[in-house]
Amino acid sequence: MYTALYRSFRPETFDGILGQEHIVKILKNQLKTGTTGHAYLFCGTRGTGKTSTARILAKGMNCLSEEGKRPCGICSNCVSIREGTFIDVIEIDAASNNGVDNIRELRESVKYPPAAGRCKVYIIDEVHMLSSGAFNALLKTLEEPPDNIMFILATTESQKIPATILSRCLRLDFKRVPENTMRQGMRDICSQMEVKISEAALGLIASNADGSVRDALSLLDQCISSGENNVIREHVIEILGTAGDEVFIEMTDLVAHNQIEDALLLLNRIIADGKDVRQFIKDWIAHFRSLMMTKFIKNPEDILNMSMENVERIRRQSDETELSFIKDSIIRLSQTLSDAKWSTQPRILLELCIVKLATDQSGKEKAQLISTGLIQKGEAAADRLISVSNTKATGTSTHLESSHAESIDKNSLDYDRLWNAVFEEGEALKGSFNLLRDRTSLKKLNDISFTVEASDETILHYVKENASNLEKLMEKHIGKKLHMECCSIAAADDGHEKEKTAEELANEIGNKFGIHIDVD
Repeated sequence: MYTALYRSFRPETFDGILGQEHIVKILKNQLKTGTTGHAYLFCGTRGTGKTSTARILAKGMNCLSEEGKRPCGICSNCVSIREGTFIDVIEIDAASNNGVDNIRELRESVKYPPAAGRCKVYIIDEVHMLSSGAFNALLKTLEEPPDNIMFILATTESQKIPATILSRCLRLDFKRVPENTMRQGMRDICSQMEVKISEAALGLIASNADGSVRDALSLLDQCISSGENNVIREHVIEILGTAGDEVFIEMTDLVAHNQIEDALLLLNRIIADGKDVRQFIKDWIAHFRSLMMTKFIKNPEDILNMSMENVERIRRQSDETELSFIKDSIIRLSQTLSDAKWSTQPRILLELCIVKLATDQSGKEKAQLISTGLIQKGEAAADRLISVSNTKATGTSTHLESSHAESIDKNSLDYDRLWNAVFEEGEALKGSFNLLRDRTSLKKLNDISFTVEASDETILHYVKENASNLEKLMEKHIGKKLHMECCSIAAADDGHEKEKTAEELANEIGNKFGIHIDVD
C-alpha cells in the first residue's frame, strides 16, 4: 500500500527536523549532558513536527549508539520505535482517551519499570482534549513520576492547558516553518523521487501550507499523484481550487478599486471550482479581520495564526487600505452571512454585497487603495474636480467645460485643479468667496499643511479671514485635516499695481466666464 509523503519522509533524527533549530539545540544538549527532564510540553500549530520530535526524543533516550550520536536512527531500538513496536514507548491519543479512567490506567502502568530500554516514554497527543478530572488525576504522577519515566505532552491549543500542568512541564514552542526552509525540503524530496517541480509551484505550495510541513507535503503528494512528472504552478492552482490567501487579497483589491466586473468574474471562478459560498464569506471576513489586526499590532503572527510570509502579504495590503473600508466590509459581510443561512440563493446575496461595497468606494470616496504619495493624492482630487465641474452645473454661472480642464498643463494639474475644486464647492459659503480664485494659488502641499500664495496684502488678509473655511474644504478633497499657511507675492520692480476693487474683480471674472456676479 502507498505511504503518504508526510509519513514516508518523517524525520528519523534531529537533523531531519525542519525549522525548529531552537528546540533541536535544547534537546540535543540535554541528551548529551544527561539533563533531560521528566515532563515536556510541545506546543505549536499543526504539522510543525511535535509528534515527530517526541518520537526522536524517545529514540534518543533508548538509542543503543554512543551518547554523542543519539539517536542514530539505525539501531534495533530506533528501528523498533519508528515501526511502533517498541514496548517502552506508548503513544496515547487524548482526543479519544480523555476520561479519568484512562488516566487511572496510565498511572497503574507507570509503576512498572522499562522492559526493553533505558526509559519508558509516554507521548500524549492533543493533550488539551483531556477532561478536567483527567488533568487532576494526572497532576501528581506528572510532578513526581518514578525513575526512568518520561512524559511528552503535545498540543495545538496551549491556552486550554491548566496552569497546574504547565508549571510541571518544560514547555517548548514550535514555530511555523519558514517558506524558504519548506521549499528546500520539498525540493530535496522531489529530487529523491525524480520529479521535476517549478519554483513557482514550490512557492505556491509553501505559501498555502502556511507554515505546516504536513500540509505542504499533502499538497505535494496530490500534485505528484495526478500523474504529472513535471509539476507547474497551474497544476497546483487546479488542486487548491483558487481559495487560498491570494484569492482574498485579489478580491479585496478589486472591490476597493471599484472593479465590479472583475470581482464578480473572480467569484464565479471560485464557485465553479467548488468553493462553498457561505464558507467563502466566513474566510473573507477572517481576511478583513487580519487586515484590521495588522493595523494595530506590530507582531500579529501569533494572533492571526499565520506564517511570517503570509503576515507580510496581509500587512502590505493593510497599509494601503483605509480602516473605514475594513470596518464596513466586516459589517456588511457578516450581515450577508447571517442572511445567507436562511437563503436558497446565497450566491446572489454575496454578489449584491460585492456590488454595494465596490460602489460605496466610488460614491462615498471611502477606503480607496491609493498611494500615500502627495502627487497621487493631488491627481485624485483633480479627477474629482472634473467630475464635479461636469455634473454639478445646471446653468452658465458655474459650468466649466471638461475640454478646458483637460487643456491644463499636466505639470500644473495637481495643484491647480485641486484649488479650483475647492472654490467650486466654496461658492455656497458666501457670494464673494469665489473672488479669491484668480488672486490666489496653491503652491505647496504636504502631510501637515498646505500653502496659499496671495497676489497682494489685501487678498492675503481676506485669505486669513477665511482660513477655517479653506481648511475644511481642503480636508473634504484630500481626506485629511491640514493646517493652512499663506504668503503674498512681492511687488514688481516697477512698483505696485493699482489695487482692484471688489466690483472690478467681479466684473473681470464675470467677463471671463460670461456670468454675472453680485458682490455682497
